[in-house]
Amino acid sequence: MPQLQKGDKKLLNAWAFYDWANSVYSLVIASAIFPIFYNALFKVRGNNYVDVYGYHFKDTAMITFVTALAFLIVACISPILSGIADYVGNKKAFLRFFCYMGGISCIGLYWFNVENFFISYTIYLFGLIGFWASLVFYNSYLPDIAYPEQQDKVSAKGFSMGYIGSTILLIINLAMVMLVPDEEKMKMMRYSFLMVGVWWIGFSHITYYYLPKGVSTGHKVTKAVILDGFKELRLVWKDVKQNIVLKRYLVSYFVFIMAVQTVMLVATYFGAEEIAWESESQATTGLIISILLIQLVAVVGAFFTSRASGKFGNVKVLIFLNAFWAVLCCFAFFVETPNGFYAIAGFVGLVMGGIQSLARSTYSKFLPETTDTASYFSFYDVTEKIAIVIGMSVYGIIDQVTGSMRNAIVFLGIFFVIGLILLLRVPNKES
Repeated sequence: MPQLQKGDKKLLNAWAFYDWANSVYSLVIASAIFPIFYNALFKVRGNNYVDVYGYHFKDTAMITFVTALAFLIVACISPILSGIADYVGNKKAFLRFFCYMGGISCIGLYWFNVENFFISYTIYLFGLIGFWASLVFYNSYLPDIAYPEQQDKVSAKGFSMGYIGSTILLIINLAMVMLVPDEEKMKMMRYSFLMVGVWWIGFSHITYYYLPKGVSTGHKVTKAVILDGFKELRLVWKDVKQNIVLKRYLVSYFVFIMAVQTVMLVATYFGAEEIAWESESQATTGLIISILLIQLVAVVGAFFTSRASGKFGNVKVLIFLNAFWAVLCCFAFFVETPNGFYAIAGFVGLVMGGIQSLARSTYSKFLPETTDTASYFSFYDVTEKIAIVIGMSVYGIIDQVTGSMRNAIVFLGIFFVIGLILLLRVPNKES
């Protein structure tokens, strides 16, 4: 196995290639094919409510709550896992484990059905946990493999590779679904889930081949080590409170990422339910085309965001992106036609990759000099996961109580406005 030096181009490319491998989950499962499949299941069933332990849940609210639960679990286990990873010095083993968990769960979605929702939702839950927990360790590698002046570029490259790779698979899946008779479409969607699992696990091995294992300590995991992650988070928080730039940035990040991730996780469900499609066939085609449009435009958006950050500074660009997102939420509330939905999708793609990529690299730049990157990125990821739990829960509750996902969009717009205001409080620092 090659031992590449920090900053080596081959190492940076290998790290970014994990985005190519795992982004098929976030596109095909979280954003495109599965939401359409899920909506179609309930349409065929003729009832869009699920009874769980005596409670009557709307289908979209239910999947939102399951998603929130997954993020809550990841937020709770991340400190434990990062503590163990630091102690034994093997981040790559944890990255690989959660990759396999997620990939195998995607394969398991082939059997998702209305007859046994408990098992089906559990498989979906494990897929989410596998994807997001693996990112804890993937993100923590960034300061280890790239110098500060390289981090914006390689972070954007990772997102761009993810968009391209996942778009290729989605186009294949789109052809599979659209080129068969209506009665075969659901089966093709199930085959898509199998392909995601195989793609994710298979391509990830390129990343594993080049990434360093970690700084081996020779230590074995003991009972005391289990709580070390939480102790590390307390130490990180203590340091953060003394770093005014990092503290204020994290507070703003907590708010705006809450809205960004919620939009990304519910967009297709929103399109399937709230847009006036002429037919089910048009809805399926239109939703997939919208997701493709988002992915293609996002590659351009991530590139220009990276260039803009170099010219104007990371924080100023993030302020602009939050303002843009807030405006998009206002327009989304009133969109009812397919053409309007396509327009919103294009603009979402333009700012989606940029804000994620820039948020990650900005945090990396604001970190103090330390070799304990796993703990700092664990703190970053826990912040993100708790934000998503709140965002998804609020969205699901509004959807459940009012019976419309449209009403919840208003609250996401408010989160972006608050995030913008908080970013204005981040002290001016060259970033």
